[in-house]
Amino acid sequence: MVTMEPIQVGNQVLIGVEVKLPKTTLLSISTSRGYIMCGALDVGLLNEKLADRQIIAARAVGVRTLEQLLAAPMESVTHAAESLGIVPGMSGSDALLRML
Repeated sequence: MVTMEPIQVGNQVLIGVEVKLPKTTLLSISTSRGYIMCGALDVGLLNEKLADRQIIAARAVGVRTLEQLLAAPMESVTHAAESLGIVPGMSGSDALLRML
């Protein structure tokens, strides 16, 4: 099952997506410039094989809900995200604010 819901961050309404799969749930919250996602995100792939795309993204591990994704510290970030000041340890909501 796929669920989309509005997520308030600062004064912006973003899109939260939850995809329920067997034995796991994929979570993401996106802005028009980038996104944060659960541990399924392969930041290494984005930085290496897809580097030319300059994808702005960050990953949190161990999260099970969109609310947890917002609060969790980012475990890893893409190089493009780093250029916006998004760093590991930053909360999901703070990372999203920098993507606006």
